[in-house]
Amino acid sequence: MVRLPFFSPRPDPVARFFGDIVAASRAPDAYRHFGVSDDFEGRFERLVLMMALALRRLKLFSPPADDEAQRLIDLFVSHIDDGLRRSGVSDVGVGKKVKTLTQGFYGRVQAYSAAIATDDQLALRDALSRNLLGGRVAPEDVSAGLIGEIERIVDRLASHSKAELLDGDVMQKSAGLEQN
Repeated sequence: MVRLPFFSPRPDPVARFFGDIVAASRAPDAYRHFGVSDDFEGRFERLVLMMALALRRLKLFSPPADDEAQRLIDLFVSHIDDGLRRSGVSDVGVGKKVKTLTQGFYGRVQAYSAAIATDDQLALRDALSRNLLGGRVAPEDVSAGLIGEIERIVDRLASHSKAELLDGDVMQKSAGLEQN
């Protein structure tokens, strides 16, 4: 096999987009200022929120985007599986936990997407309170910064083509507190 010393293939576009989603989910402001718990559950919920925003946008593109959306979900499930294994969950328990988390994922994606599509602030705040914030914050007390972040990400996603999204570096630039 011939090795090219300076050749490094770029990861596939869906993997780059997933990397951007993960980076956005790890924005420190979410944990410092928006009330998200900095533990497995909080990081999972934050990643689910970012996935919901990304999938919502992908579904607005033509049908080949359905394949990319499914690949994104597959990467997400693999990421969760890997995270559980690294945290010490036994091989026997991983499958059951992944199944439970995946079922929750689909419900949350639906709730976030529906609230955003109908511009229903109350429904969005309720879903964020219940899921992302684990019921620790009442819907009316959900951080305005968090709502602003979601609006910025939705707007930023809407202003980019599918190719630009798949190239990465779109979501993470909008995550966290607004930069002035």
